[in-house]
Amino acid sequence: MAQVRNVVFLLFVCVTAGALAQTSVPPNQVSPFKDTSMLKPPAGAKIAIVEYEDLECPRCAQAFPVVHAAAKHYQIPIVECDFQISYHHWSHDAAVCAHYLKAKVSPTLAEEYRREVFASQFRIASRDDLQRFTQEFFARHGKQMPFVMDPSGEFGREIALTTEQGQRLAISGTPSIFVVTNKHWIEVKDVDRLYEAIDEAKRSL
Repeated sequence: MAQVRNVVFLLFVCVTAGALAQTSVPPNQVSPFKDTSMLKPPAGAKIAIVEYEDLECPRCAQAFPVVHAAAKHYQIPIVECDFQISYHHWSHDAAVCAHYLKAKVSPTLAEEYRREVFASQFRIASRDDLQRFTQEFFARHGKQMPFVMDPSGEFGREIALTTEQGQRLAISGTPSIFVVTNKHWIEVKDVDRLYEAIDEAKRSL
C-alpha cells in the first residue's frame, strides 16, 4: 500500500510540475511544442521575454512596440531570436544588418533599426528597397555603412542557429512570444495580454 501511495504521489508531482512548466495567456491554449529547452532567461536574469520574429512579418511589426514597452516597464531583458520565413525575400538581409549593428555599433541602434524596418515594411518590397532603406538609416544616424555587412558569415550563422532552434521548438509562425523563468514558461498567444503574462511569471518566482 505504501508503494502505491508513493507512486500516486509521484504521478501527482509530475502532473503538477508539467502544469507549472508550461502555461499560456489566454489560458489553455499552449501550442504542441517539441524541444523547449531554449525557453529560459539569459544568465543572471530571473525572468525574460523570448521572441521569435521575422523582420518581414506584419504581425511581428505590430508586436514589436508592445514587447519593447513591456520589457522597459518591467526592466527585464528580451531574447530576440530571428526566425527566417523561407518565402520572405529580404528579411534575412535585414536581420544580418541588425546583428551587425548590435555587435559592431550599439544594441540601442540595432533596436532602432528593427523598429524602423518594422514601421517601413509597407515601402520595402525587395532586397534593393531594403538596401536603399538601410543606406538612408546609416546616413541619418551618422554611421558609415560597410560595403560587406557580414564578411565572415558570423551573423548569418547566428540567424541560422535561432531559426534552427525555432524549428526544434516547432513554432508554427511569427511572432512566437514567451515569458520565461528558470522554472517555467508562458506562451503569449495575445500580445495585448503580455503584461498579464509577466505579472503571472513574477508571482511564480
